[in-house]
Amino acid sequence: MSDDSLDTTVPIPLEPKPQDNESTTDLTESVVSAQNLEPEPEPEPEPQEHPDPDPELSESDLPVPASDEPNLAQSSAAMAVGTIASRLTGMVRDIAIVAAIGFGVFGDTYSVANTVPNIIYILIAGGALNAIFIPQLVRHMSDDSDGGKIYADRLLTLVAVFLLGVTVLVVALAPLIIGIYGPSAWSSDDVNTAILFARFCLPQIIFYGLFAMFSQVLNARKQFTAPMYAPIVNNVVVIITALLFLGVVQSANPTTASITSGQIALLGLGTTLGIAAQAGVLIPVMRRAGYRWSPRFDFAGAGLGKVRYLAGWTFLFVLTNQISYVVITRLASKANVLASADPAISSAGFTSYSRAYLLFMLPHSIITVSIVTFLLPQMSRAVAAGRKSDVARDIGDGTLMASAVIVPAAVALFLGGPYLAQVLFSFGAASADEARFVGVILQAFMLGLIPFTVFYVLLRGFYSFENTKTPALINIGMNVINIVAAVTLYSVVDVRWKVPALALGYSLSYLITVPITWRILSRTTGPLPTFGVIRGLVRMLIAAVLAGIAIWVVLSLVTQGLGSSRIDLLLALLFAYAIGAGAYIAAARIMHIEQINDVTNVVRDRLPTLRVKK
Repeated sequence: MSDDSLDTTVPIPLEPKPQDNESTTDLTESVVSAQNLEPEPEPEPEPQEHPDPDPELSESDLPVPASDEPNLAQSSAAMAVGTIASRLTGMVRDIAIVAAIGFGVFGDTYSVANTVPNIIYILIAGGALNAIFIPQLVRHMSDDSDGGKIYADRLLTLVAVFLLGVTVLVVALAPLIIGIYGPSAWSSDDVNTAILFARFCLPQIIFYGLFAMFSQVLNARKQFTAPMYAPIVNNVVVIITALLFLGVVQSANPTTASITSGQIALLGLGTTLGIAAQAGVLIPVMRRAGYRWSPRFDFAGAGLGKVRYLAGWTFLFVLTNQISYVVITRLASKANVLASADPAISSAGFTSYSRAYLLFMLPHSIITVSIVTFLLPQMSRAVAAGRKSDVARDIGDGTLMASAVIVPAAVALFLGGPYLAQVLFSFGAASADEARFVGVILQAFMLGLIPFTVFYVLLRGFYSFENTKTPALINIGMNVINIVAAVTLYSVVDVRWKVPALALGYSLSYLITVPITWRILSRTTGPLPTFGVIRGLVRMLIAAVLAGIAIWVVLSLVTQGLGSSRIDLLLALLFAYAIGAGAYIAAARIMHIEQINDVTNVVRDRLPTLRVKK
């Protein structure tokens, strides 16, 4: 699956169907609601057991004082480097896999079978684990005399047993699952190949779950970087698998009729082995952090009932996103059919939409996810200690820290989007005009990048209070806004602009929902630093606009002097973005935007060591 599929810190968003697996990806926020919802009280937790401390526990198993928090900027920088490294190796992995399977029907049978485990995992468990486990674990680290170890052992065991059962069931139902996801036009050879691939790939489900749980255990112990680097192991394993597959398959263009079951097993099992290795490398890291998983099956009275309650609301969150996903997919695909009737219109459909969305998610996945991954345990500890005002402060700090990079990134991608898309996507069957139009869709997405970031941070505020009901209800409303906006805009614009209209509807849903969500969260945390955040965002936007003017001038001048080849456009972008980055940093320092100073100091002082002080 793809580097963007899984994100260990969040539940699912409205985004293109995942195509690979990296960390529990990013799959997670989505479109929707403007209802003035007030959080309802959560049910009282079941009585917690407070056994005697385990004699083998180390100090790392005990609650961590809030005063020991590592510096947010330093931790985020190391995690961002891990994310970048995993994405770079992920690109190499994608190249190797495509070289092995091609773009024909055989390649589709592998791709469909390898995507299904990700979809099933996210739907039945992924969102719940990411949104719920850390707050519950942090509470037990604080309240339980053993530092929460027994509770963690029970929850890990329960998740492993549950996902093992699901895996056995879906492997048995592989023909039915492929019948749902595979097209009816497939031949019997195609179907049989996909089913066999699915049987080898579906066990990935349990390893996705273990990776997510291990990551959350480490996050709760302030070990943030290892989960960001673990996907590199997956990428390397899959690259080796693809190279071995190329060595044993004699045909340069394998088909479902020529491929053997042994060759299918090599590719399918190798792909699953990558996910298993991604989870396995975290086991020694957990041991060094002072935690050793001891499976426990005494679930009765373990206080897990609330987890089931919270997971139900998270499932609603995920399911709502999938409904929006279906609507957007159908509209985008229909737009491409309409465009094909007019030779003067460049093809643009769901593929164009999804490529633009991946570019839209890039700054978010590198910057925002890293920062918020650090913040959630910190906020959960504050909640456990009754320090609601600290949560409000962390929401403001996290928003501004992420925005210090997200705001200029939004301006830069808006201005350079068409050029960047042409550089990346104008290969093979995609013309330069079609690739450039992906950048136009990206521009519509960029209008929503800042509110998307704020919304992402706000959700973590709810999750720190173990409140998954309110985000689920907000998400229903936001998805309604997205669907209504998308359908309305789609209906009134010309065929050429239908897909950008869908992206604009997505952006509008966040613009409308964020102020309402901010107000709702403040009822739980107490007053949020509204004016401080607005003031900081305005200053960042002014600095980014000044940098944007520099980018626009440089792009205009350089593209006139150079040609329109990919290399010419790449050089123009690199030069323009370098000038723009310098202009933004200079303006930010003059305007005393402290967050950018934190970021640049970390890049200069901390990245060579890639270590986070404790």
